[in-house]
Amino acid sequence: MHRTALLAVLLVALAACGADEQPSHGFAGNRILVRIQTDGGVVELTDLEVARTPEARARGLMGRTTLADGGGMVFLFDSPSAGAFWMKDTLIALSIAFWDEDGRIIDILDMRPCRADPCPLYGASGPYVGAIEMNRGAFDTLGVEVGDTIEYRLLGE
Repeated sequence: MHRTALLAVLLVALAACGADEQPSHGFAGNRILVRIQTDGGVVELTDLEVARTPEARARGLMGRTTLADGGGMVFLFDSPSAGAFWMKDTLIALSIAFWDEDGRIIDILDMRPCRADPCPLYGASGPYVGAIEMNRGAFDTLGVEVGDTIEYRLLGE
């Protein structure tokens, strides 16, 4: 009987510990270091989540009510993509930067929250292999522009 009670307490404690965790987005470490070479120098982003699976990319930042300054989500693709992003059920305004196979930023777009269909689509002007979503205006604040270059390293892999 004592073991059963101890096990029940342990299971409740473990469930409580996981209740406030951010969702996993397709990468065990869920962290990435991004460096963007701008005209003003290197911008280093360290508070970004990673979406590498189709499910994680489809969910993105849906349902979030806030995003920390300097926070955001990186979407990585194994091959060049032409797919568009949308803001269905995304509650905060975002900016998105797309980069190509050479690491060059090809587009930066501002996106509005959308709660009901039809939601606008936001696509890059050409094939891209990655994109970063951050709070709307973050790229302007950081001095990041089209033509700047990105390099990244997954942390914990």
